[in-house]
Amino acid sequence: MKSKPKQITLIYIIISLFMAVLCHKLLVCYALKAEFFYLSFIKDIIYIFFTGVVFNYILSKNESKNISILKKMQLTNEEIKESNEKYDIVAKATSDTIWDWRIQEDYITWNKGIENVFGYKQEDVGMTSKWWFDKIHPEDSIRMSVKLYSFIEQKTEKWQDQYRFRCADGNYKYVLDRGFLLKDENGKAIRMIGAIQDITKQKEEEQRLKLLETVIIQSKDSILITEANSTDGKIPRIVYVNPAFSKMSGYESDEILGQSPNVFKGPNSDSEALKKVLKAIKEEKECLIETISYSKDKQEYWVRFSMIPIFNSEGILSHWISIQQDITEERKLEKEKEHLIRELTQNNKDLKQFSYITSHNLRAPLSNLMGLLNLIEYIPIDNPELQEILNGFYKSTYLLNETINDLVKVIIIKDNPSMQKEMVSLSEVFENVFSQLSFQIETHKPIIKLKLDKVPLLNTNKAYIESILLNLLTNSIKYKSENRKLKISITAEQVDQTVFLTFTDNGIGIDLERNGDKVFGLYQRFHNYPDSKGLGLYLVKSQVETMGGTITVESEVNKGTSFIITFKN
Repeated sequence: MKSKPKQITLIYIIISLFMAVLCHKLLVCYALKAEFFYLSFIKDIIYIFFTGVVFNYILSKNESKNISILKKMQLTNEEIKESNEKYDIVAKATSDTIWDWRIQEDYITWNKGIENVFGYKQEDVGMTSKWWFDKIHPEDSIRMSVKLYSFIEQKTEKWQDQYRFRCADGNYKYVLDRGFLLKDENGKAIRMIGAIQDITKQKEEEQRLKLLETVIIQSKDSILITEANSTDGKIPRIVYVNPAFSKMSGYESDEILGQSPNVFKGPNSDSEALKKVLKAIKEEKECLIETISYSKDKQEYWVRFSMIPIFNSEGILSHWISIQQDITEERKLEKEKEHLIRELTQNNKDLKQFSYITSHNLRAPLSNLMGLLNLIEYIPIDNPELQEILNGFYKSTYLLNETINDLVKVIIIKDNPSMQKEMVSLSEVFENVFSQLSFQIETHKPIIKLKLDKVPLLNTNKAYIESILLNLLTNSIKYKSENRKLKISITAEQVDQTVFLTFTDNGIGIDLERNGDKVFGLYQRFHNYPDSKGLGLYLVKSQVETMGGTITVESEVNKGTSFIITFKN
């Protein structure tokens, strides 16, 4: 195939020859001297071929140049294509948002990162710096703009800054923006290319670490961090201590860093506790001990000492964190508490023994007195004053006997905190109680309502529950109102495993504002009744609590009283 210049030259020669022949024919037909036309025709042919050769030479030269230029353009295009491919690969690999800003035209282009990272579609992205700056957080915009334009004016090549960039959904992300400035031959800034990196997670982690650092620094507990391992059989060396540690131990951080916590060990330190710590370190487990530690000036103090292992993302032990508390005062209070408990225990034993001895020693002479008084009843006494004295003496002796019996009951209750329980029929219990109080019930004729069908059986101590109900019913009759008929309501309900036994009357009531904290006290009396001893409610509460229950009271003066007893059934 002929080259393009030769084809053009051949076409030129053919056309020129055709025109020369045509002109020659016209001249032969219309000119007067035909012999000169052949010479002119030959001359034209020679001229045509000569110019054709020159024309071919010029075209060949131009074609060589064009081929060279074309090859260079192809090579340049391939380089540009390869560069663009590398650019796209790098952009994808780094997940950065690349931007290209032509400063003079104020024209910015963005890569796909603006959509992948910030959620903006290409049609929503502006092509000027205004769109870019409008998306920067208002608190960061002025600072960033001033810094950027100052950088451009100074004509330094590299720039970077951190700011918050608004996403398509309205939220902000922390970004790190790096830029590179391109200048013309006169040093004028014409173009800037940059990459925006999302550092939101790094910023959040940085803020979290700052918060943790603040907590550690401000903590009242002593905190120290050690290396992961030790080669000399000691606790690993310290790499950090907080201010609270320096305050507690007296050591400044620069004095103790690089040391092992073994330096706090002294003559009275617990060696077994130290072995426990070393074993936990060997097994990479958390441990907690209490031991005596020594400050910089060799003063002893009790410390609660924990060692917590810290593992990195690969599960390898990196450090130990130790949290220490000065528990010297706590230990001192514990010793005082133990001493007081021992004293109270001994006092209780002494009082119990005293109660047993007193009740035993009083019972014998009291029985003799009761016997003598019974004998005197059969002796006629004419002196009325002597009879009155003997009646008072008999009554006092009888009350003393009842008091001693009640005290014995209290001692028995307190001495037997766990009583044997059985399934008891509440109906049978009330029958026994009513039987014992038949005289009082017949005399005062109270209206008594029982609702026991929801709890027919109760797991309790039969003697205690009879005593409790007997005392409460006796009190209701004793402290009835003289202005209205006595009404007594007793109900039993069960919710889950808890039984509620409610005992209500419309008697004279108790002033709980004045006596609320004394209702169940020993020998507490709230009414001026001559035969009131103030022991019944104390016995009731003691018996209820011995059986694992609770008792509360609700009362209002001249309206009545309610006792609510709860048991686990």
